[in-house]
Amino acid sequence: MIRVPQVRLIGSDGKQVGVVATQEALATAESEGLDLIEISPTAKPPVCKISDFGKYKYELAKKQKDAKKKQHIVHLKEIKMHPKTEEHDYAYRIKHAREFLAEGDRVRVTVVFKGREMAYLDFGRKILEKAEADLQDIANVEVHQKLEGRNMMSVFYGKSEVIKKHRAEKEREQKLREQETALAAQDAPVAVSQE
Repeated sequence: MIRVPQVRLIGSDGKQVGVVATQEALATAESEGLDLIEISPTAKPPVCKISDFGKYKYELAKKQKDAKKKQHIVHLKEIKMHPKTEEHDYAYRIKHAREFLAEGDRVRVTVVFKGREMAYLDFGRKILEKAEADLQDIANVEVHQKLEGRNMMSVFYGKSEVIKKHRAEKEREQKLREQETALAAQDAPVAVSQE
């Protein structure tokens, strides 16, 4: 599969052999009972390594899985309200918005107007202004009171220091839970069967 005349070869022990002919590199790999793997095809000359291909694929998949674990995907959560949303419902939805923002997600607060409610856009503006005031300690406004059709919305994103503090707190709680389960497992009585 390697079609270039010369490659930079790395031996099975990880030491660099140097620039050799492709056929010579293939013969060396076969004599060791391993495969010749092209690691960096864009280099001049391409870099190849003598290794077990199955093991190489496994390690590559493991690295990708670890990288995926460490990244945080930002979701856009939406909270819908109406111009006549009552105070308790409003407080309940803002509480959820605070939780989403602390997790690191973006939050879209949408006021939906139905039928003749379009004549009372001021009610929607007041709700969004109140949301901005209630969330200002934890979030910044990305989109400010935008009207799209029958929906008026504002988009918020969490402040970085609040997100970091929340994540550190969650990690601490997770470690405490793990320690408690480990202690509970140690203290659990061992059942001995008498035969």
